[in-house]
Amino acid sequence: MIFLALLALVTANPAKASDNGLAKTPPMGWNSWNKFHCHVSDDMIRGMADAMVSSGMKDAGYEYIVIDDCWQVDRDGAGNIVPDPKQFPNGIKALADYVHSKGLKFGIYSDAGTQTCAGRPGSAGHEYQDAIQYAAWGVDYLKFDWCHTGKDSAKANAEWSYATMRDALKAAGRPILFSICEWGSNKPWLWAGDTGNMWRTTGDISDCWDCEKHGLSFVKIIDEEDGLETYAGPGHWNDPDMLEVGNGKMTTTEYRSHFSLWCLLAAPLIAGNDLRDMPAETKEILTNKEVLAVDQDAAGIQGHRVKKDGDLEVWSKQLQDGSRAVVLFNRGAAESKISVAWQDVGYPAHLIANVRDLWAHKDLGKITGEYEASVPSHGVVMIKVMP
Repeated sequence: MIFLALLALVTANPAKASDNGLAKTPPMGWNSWNKFHCHVSDDMIRGMADAMVSSGMKDAGYEYIVIDDCWQVDRDGAGNIVPDPKQFPNGIKALADYVHSKGLKFGIYSDAGTQTCAGRPGSAGHEYQDAIQYAAWGVDYLKFDWCHTGKDSAKANAEWSYATMRDALKAAGRPILFSICEWGSNKPWLWAGDTGNMWRTTGDISDCWDCEKHGLSFVKIIDEEDGLETYAGPGHWNDPDMLEVGNGKMTTTEYRSHFSLWCLLAAPLIAGNDLRDMPAETKEILTNKEVLAVDQDAAGIQGHRVKKDGDLEVWSKQLQDGSRAVVLFNRGAAESKISVAWQDVGYPAHLIANVRDLWAHKDLGKITGEYEASVPSHGVVMIKVMP
């Protein structure tokens, strides 16, 4: 009877993810998948929490430590999800408590299907049971994948599946950020604003500039983000996937471009490198507070492309104070000059503006009409234009 009453209440008053008070700016954190895949353990996750604090990542605004797939192995006789006893001998609650003791938040992974993408038990048919368990463990973030659902192409099935877990999380009584990971298959930007705090817009990212063997390249994802900006805002964000910065298959210049454009897109910033062994150039990218401020701007406006001339592009994002963040982006094989006219970013041509380089941390002076810079191959120049 209690379950029926709860179900009737949820049906009569459908929850909205935006009601959970979370993700007012794009979420920032770390996830295990891009670097470690299924090689997750209690010791490794604790080490990442320690490193997030000691590296300065926490001070820069990163707060979520998220275990991706492969932490779970079975369900017990009562249907409760069971963590891998070898890799997580202390259980999940003890691990969450440790993460919380560092002033961080704890996230976990499941799937809308019968199995996860790695073949572990999914949440289909157990949504409310799992949500109650997550709340009891102290989970703060749930990434919810889309493998083994049986109807991967059915929009109605996706909407229903994710709404079911949203309602289950709401009923569990703990604020849990809800990350929808159905790869953009059913255009979630059209329906997920009242369902999740963030939703994947594409397939999985690869650690490469322009390759398509094992996932989507950085530049392919960028192309797919332009045009989705009207669907994002505080509490609900387009998610172009987790960061590959520092994973070793792109150059420092390319990683700086990757990070700059994610920030301009108001994307969730979920690092995926080994925080325990982070070279100085990786740390410098991930903790650049001037660039992070663009991503975390309170207005919550997603940037977009405003100019394209072959491989040379200009992207712009309006900020809360009326200024603009601008990325001059060179996809080409040679260094090239790129210019942005103030009219390209919504200002009058006669405007006098203060311009600051966000990577050089340098004021460039008062400039009228337009700005031009030499941009390295596969690189960016990122500026803030302040009337």
